Amino acid sequence: MQISQKTNADFVMGYALNLCKIHISVVPYNQNIKKVTILNSSEKEEIDMAQNRVRIADVADSLGLSTATVSKVIHGKTEKISDETVKRVQQELERSGYIPNMAGILLARNNSRIIGVVVNDNEKYEGRVLEDGFVMSSLNALSHEVNEKGYFLMIKTTSDISEIPVFASMWNMDGLILMGFCEADYEKLRNQMRISFVVYDGYFEKCSKVVNLVINHYDGGYQAGKYLKELGHKKALCIADNFICMDKKRIEGFIEAFEPGKTLRWEIPKTEKERMCFYEDKYRELIKSSVTAVFAVSDFYALEFMRFLQGKGIQIPKDIQIIGFDDNLASRESNPALTTIHQEAPLRARTAIKCLEAMRDGAECETEIVLPVELIKRESTRKL
Repeated sequence: MQISQKTNADFVMGYALNLCKIHISVVPYNQNIKKVTILNSSEKEEIDMAQNRVRIADVADSLGLSTATVSKVIHGKTEKISDETVKRVQQELERSGYIPNMAGILLARNNSRIIGVVVNDNEKYEGRVLEDGFVMSSLNALSHEVNEKGYFLMIKTTSDISEIPVFASMWNMDGLILMGFCEADYEKLRNQMRISFVVYDGYFEKCSKVVNLVINHYDGGYQAGKYLKELGHKKALCIADNFICMDKKRIEGFIEAFEPGKTLRWEIPKTEKERMCFYEDKYRELIKSSVTAVFAVSDFYALEFMRFLQGKGIQIPKDIQIIGFDDNLASRESNPALTTIHQEAPLRARTAIKCLEAMRDGAECETEIVLPVELIKRESTRKL
């Protein structure tokens, strides 16, 4: 039986993935700091790759072969090597616990199996974007999906979209996913990169090799407004830190369903300290306004405002009721649990990877895909 080059390459890739599932996080560039940390995801420990590492020469010596032969087996170049020798090398690699230099192997391949994710580190996150509930759930879903398909996931945070082409080309990526870049010149970005990419919630004119993967923001807001109206509320407040892109759609949907003219809207500051001052300044106005329900464009803002109100002695949902948007973990664990709009992170992750694979293979994809959302009723709302 002839062992194919593809079969052996798959062995090396599969062996390396099973040996050490890795997550590589690329932090924003700093000329004084250059550090890459590789973590064992099952034990969450930092390991020293230099200590007690089995070398190609060690494997070759134990088998009485040349280092060149072992290296060719590792890299899948086995056309001129006997099946028996290939099998012996593979068995010794597993027995000895040899850890291949996957960075070199991946970068040398036409198909690197690296999927890049770039997250917009907007000022509102105050340097903690990866702690955001929506971002965490999205990355967890993507991590699961790429692991299932044998890819590597590489993450970068930046607020400067001009860094993206350098990041993508540096690592010879198979595809790229962008999060949080609401309004950007994606056509220009596409022309600067050879790879295809998927945008989570972009707002731009259609362009080739770019898929805009969105949820139905308007319908999410509409469901929230319709539900609060059915509960008997007559006046509501919407809170967001802007009135563009997805937040604009969510609020427009809410107002349409709840009833135009019965909704107040606050544009809150982007930093926590300024928001707390804003809430203090607006508190008396809120109490006098007869507002009995609040719709926040994210669970983060909904839970933050809920804690502020509770600190003032306001009982949720007895005095004021609140609905968020995202359905992150914190919304399920809050007291009371938060009514919210659910978006299916695993579905979006599967769709994103499917689109990247299709575009990589030359297939055409829809330039915009809209995914559904669902109202999740919990204890922060009830019938009046």
